Amino acid sequence: MIPLPILRRRLSPSALASEVRRVLEKLQRRASGIEHRVVTLEPEGKVRGRVLFSYVIDPFLIPEGQPMPYSHTHFWESWTMARTYVDLGYRVDAMSWKNQGWMPTETYDIFIDVRLNMQRLAPAMPPSTVKILHADTAHFTYHNPAQERRRQDLQRRRGVSLANDKTLPENAAVEHADLVTLLGNKFTQSTYAFAGKPMFRIPISVPFEYPDINDKDFSTVRRRFLWFGSSGLVHKGLDLVLEAFAGLGNDYHLTVRGPVHREKDFERAYCRELYQTPNIHTHGWIDVSGAEFLELARETCGLVYPSCSEGGGGSVLTCMHAGIIPLINHEVSVDMDAARNVELKDCTVEGIRKAVVELASRPATELAEMSQKARDFARRRHTKEVFAASYRRFAEELVSGRWRQRPAREQAYEV
Repeated sequence: MIPLPILRRRLSPSALASEVRRVLEKLQRRASGIEHRVVTLEPEGKVRGRVLFSYVIDPFLIPEGQPMPYSHTHFWESWTMARTYVDLGYRVDAMSWKNQGWMPTETYDIFIDVRLNMQRLAPAMPPSTVKILHADTAHFTYHNPAQERRRQDLQRRRGVSLANDKTLPENAAVEHADLVTLLGNKFTQSTYAFAGKPMFRIPISVPFEYPDINDKDFSTVRRRFLWFGSSGLVHKGLDLVLEAFAGLGNDYHLTVRGPVHREKDFERAYCRELYQTPNIHTHGWIDVSGAEFLELARETCGLVYPSCSEGGGGSVLTCMHAGIIPLINHEVSVDMDAARNVELKDCTVEGIRKAVVELASRPATELAEMSQKARDFARRRHTKEVFAASYRRFAEELVSGRWRQRPAREQAYEV
């Protein structure tokens, strides 16, 4: 029996329309065979060499005039990475990282993959091919156990077992690679350090930048917080955040923005907190390009995001761009500074509750300063322009061979 609050949500016009769009997009994608296609990008002038690029292929199949998707940073980043090599004179064969059947018939100078094709294809390539793992998550030997610990903690607290929706497939990609590029910070680096490969850090991008919100009244919004994330709700700590705010009382408000309805077992387990708790306001996904997101930022003090493992923390950085103060833990893989964020050293219900109350009790002037510093950091470090320039410097070092002069070390090189 579906609880009535959940049934009402699922039958609302907006929820039905969203689900219809999602199903149609999924069917269209399957019919197009997108994950089995290979797209060749040709450079102008003389061809310098060939690159096999295994990441997200969608951006290379967008009809002319249609905008780039921005629901995830990997769409634009994948396109930018491949175009960088084209601009350097390389012919690029782009394929989906999920394409597990295609075998190359050409010899490649460079091979780039994010996960599964490295182990499969690298052994068939000549020693001269430079093989690069682009790490957009923590290594699976950290990621999967961390997620399982969260799931077991939930079992003990609530007496319910929920599915793992963010499990990474086991692979030996880093062992087969010659070097690594990664989007995260020292946390993500540490999970790959065992392989002893040179690592290069490329700052993750965000889809949009926002104007300053100068009329934000922190004395009014100091007790208003946000959880904003995609799938993998237990992995990303929504269960902990809901329990924390359910025990804080009506003076503290939490807005939940994410695809909660897609994880039906989670939605059932937390029906009371999600839909029947006065200080918790649950909505679906939000368009980060629109005025609604800016209005949400204007009415929000902080983002509470205790994820157990990330490869760059894109949703956190999007909120920082809008001046929302992050309450995050080390594993979110976003560089921290007490002047612009709160570090969640204790990712328990009580630990999160204490951190929220402590931040809300600070003077409004201090909150405004933290908000501005969070925004300044994101603008300085995490934009499309920074990503493109950083990746271009890496690619130039790669094709020149200078990367070979750098010794393998545990810390990633900044480029």
